[in-house]
Amino acid sequence: MNFDHVFDELEIRTEPFAICELRGACNLGLGRDASTTLHYILSGEGEIALRSRAPFKVSRGSLVLIPALQSHALRSFGAAGDPVPECKPAALNLGHLMSTSDCGEDGRLIALCSHVDVGLRGVTDIIDLIREPLVENVSSPSRLRSSLQALLHEISNPSIGSRAMIRALLKQCMIEMLRKRLAGANTALHWMAALADPTIWNALRVMLDSPGDNHTVESLADSVHMSRAAFAKRFANAYGSGPMELLRDLRMRRAATLLRDTDLPIKRIAEMVGFTSRSAFSRAFEAKTGQPPRTFRASLLIK
Repeated sequence: MNFDHVFDELEIRTEPFAICELRGACNLGLGRDASTTLHYILSGEGEIALRSRAPFKVSRGSLVLIPALQSHALRSFGAAGDPVPECKPAALNLGHLMSTSDCGEDGRLIALCSHVDVGLRGVTDIIDLIREPLVENVSSPSRLRSSLQALLHEISNPSIGSRAMIRALLKQCMIEMLRKRLAGANTALHWMAALADPTIWNALRVMLDSPGDNHTVESLADSVHMSRAAFAKRFANAYGSGPMELLRDLRMRRAATLLRDTDLPIKRIAEMVGFTSRSAFSRAFEAKTGQPPRTFRASLLIK
């Protein structure tokens, strides 16, 4: 399948927010984020641990995309690796998240962390359609390897335009990751196949534009002039799950963004994402994230 027309219309925005530095064998909990998070491992060896799944190993050059609302932690093995220039996060207006082992090991794991948003045809947040982490391990030589060197230079030698250059390099990494996974028919990118089907895309757009509306399988099928059964089958074949399952995820992720970015009452947020009852919303949100909405918002404020 040719996805060139999809890539032509993608709007990818990256916003680096922190450099994570783990000295020695130690852990750094990153909790749940309302945004999709991209981690680029600049140095060291370790793993990323996620709730309810086996951890996966990372090393210098690993590019890891974590879907929104997935609690995770960085873990350093403390092994000595290639020396890297000293990072200067403050000069780039980046946070500096630190964890240090008590055992005195010299090995460091350093990661550049960024929020990612992907839009298409005027619709934002289509990256929310990714439900599984994506991991790309860079081999040499490669396009991503050269971007790693450029990122290290900008982080260790910040100057005029460094933040803009870092965003551009991370965008390049995102495109490279997506197209490599598509070339390999990766099942985590079923949503890209859905975008290539105009009928399914139109239904997806209805949900992305207004996840709080009273959608049903029947109403979504009507919006694309299909029978309920034919639509449900075509959607599942394209996306890998039913439309209502996707809609629940979109509602929870939109709610998380509202909890993070606004001071709206939780009852109002519940209504905006399609719930008539605050208690029903709170139960659904906790089932998805492991935290009730109030606790989730408080944890974001602490950060």
